[in-house]
Amino acid sequence: MAFFEVPGWTVPSAPISNAPTSLSRKRKRPNPDAGVAQPVNLDKLMRKMPKTTEAEAVSEVPRDPKPSKKARSKRNRKPQKEGKPDTTPATSTAAAPKNAKKSAPREVTTEAQAGLSAPKKKQKQQQDAAEEPKPSKKKSKEGGQLTTLQDRMRQSLDGARFRMINETLYKSHSSDASRMMHEDPQMFEEYHSGFRRQVQSWPSNPVEVYIEELSSRPGLVIADLGCGDAVLAQSLIPKGLTVLSFDLVSRNPYVIEADICAKLPLPGSEPSIDDSEPGAGDAHVVDMVVCALSLMGTNWPNCIREAWRVLKPDGELKIAEVASRFKDVKEFVALINSYGFRVKKELKNKSNSHFTFFTFVKILRAPIVDEEWQEIYAKSNLLKPCEYKRR
Repeated sequence: MAFFEVPGWTVPSAPISNAPTSLSRKRKRPNPDAGVAQPVNLDKLMRKMPKTTEAEAVSEVPRDPKPSKKARSKRNRKPQKEGKPDTTPATSTAAAPKNAKKSAPREVTTEAQAGLSAPKKKQKQQQDAAEEPKPSKKKSKEGGQLTTLQDRMRQSLDGARFRMINETLYKSHSSDASRMMHEDPQMFEEYHSGFRRQVQSWPSNPVEVYIEELSSRPGLVIADLGCGDAVLAQSLIPKGLTVLSFDLVSRNPYVIEADICAKLPLPGSEPSIDDSEPGAGDAHVVDMVVCALSLMGTNWPNCIREAWRVLKPDGELKIAEVASRFKDVKEFVALINSYGFRVKKELKNKSNSHFTFFTFVKILRAPIVDEEWQEIYAKSNLLKPCEYKRR
């Protein structure tokens, strides 16, 4: 018995052929030794490819899978130019209805079919462009154009810069503030431009309140301490009032450069230490002193002393300050009275609770020695500095 002999099975004696069969899964690969490959007939391939015209490319109607010969001949024609009459023979148009069921004519949408002529279409585009809102652009300092987003970012940065400078001025001695302003002139411009933007968000401006109140009192001589842009002077001088404006830096012909918490360049004196009776001093020329949001710096109490010195007897001191700065209003009034004033009116505007207005009148007082002045100056913390939340 053979080794592979199994009952019911037979093994052919002939060897298995190596010839490839249809069931062979071996992929045919080109033989590099067979010679050079035959060139491809491009003309033959191009003839087999379907022809596409410009009209077919812009048409919105899907292509007929089996167009007729007449439809193909009509599609292969060159598109007529606008304004030229149709020169197609009548026989071709007459034959079209016969093949209408077999091949529908292609629909090409034109401006005339859409009901929009060239002039009307151009006019409609211009109207759409006019109605479309354009982003506002502002000029930058360098003369370029700013988009709305860039302008908002610039305003945000300018506002942050103003808040930083403003807080620094409140927490610094007036001499240090004056030095900073002169060493960095841009700082003065940035502060006042930021202040002008800040005023626009207020319900009312204390300076405007004073302008309305004093416009009917011609002949007054007013000292505006911490005047800023000297708005008070520019508004009241044409109405017959004399306004002397003082600030740390003068960038305005109305402004006199001076440190209002040090020494005002105005005549006036205090009672002498040798005087035994209360007095008002001599050589006064000012009828009214206005401090509108100007009691800044850690040495602001000396500004009140200068106001008393330059005022005439019975002269008025007007103070307007942010209401949130006062730790105790009664203690603040008592402090101002200790200089030689009498409170005449305290007003908290009902329509604008953001500010508090005071009016004091100068009275006679006894001489004050240096020790007493030091005690008065130590109460500067009755007015809190303006601080802004970090953003």
